[in-house]
Amino acid sequence: MSLKNRLKTTFEFSKNIFTTGAFYETSRKVELEVCTHLPQGDNKVIVEYGMGHGNISKEILNHISPTSKLYAFEVKKEFCEHVRETIDDDRLIIINDGAQNMSKYIDGDVHGFVGTIPFSFFSKEMAKQIIQDSYNKLVSGGYYTQALYTKFNYKKFVGIFDNCKLKRIMGIPIEYVYHCQKT
Repeated sequence: MSLKNRLKTTFEFSKNIFTTGAFYETSRKVELEVCTHLPQGDNKVIVEYGMGHGNISKEILNHISPTSKLYAFEVKKEFCEHVRETIDDDRLIIINDGAQNMSKYIDGDVHGFVGTIPFSFFSKEMAKQIIQDSYNKLVSGGYYTQALYTKFNYKKFVGIFDNCKLKRIMGIPIEYVYHCQKT
């Protein structure tokens, strides 16, 4: 990413700090890490919470099969428009809505979730409901992977998922990736 684009992204994320929960996009290390537990094979359904400017969306699309679909949720209309203009891929379905409304858009099973939404800005009830709804939609053996700047939300996931691991990604700031599996 060029310096100009990096500054533009930092400005946009800073302007929307209470929506994005970040000053800038996640690191390249996190982009790669969140894709380590994506399902392999044809006709998989992946859901992304918090698409932002699409850097993780691009990486997910690089890891899934040509017959799979990525449903990317984003509450900021401007971010949705930006991604529509920059990513041309029929597997990407952009949904301008919040993660709490995922079930309105996804009828069947989900094979994997990737999230970067800022749970610290949600009520405890809403955060728990998003995690529980995701668990309920997830196929057995599937993963919900969440990237955050804190490990304080880990208990929310451990209370719902069958198996959870936390990985710390060193950088400024430190980022944490939660890998939570439904068995």
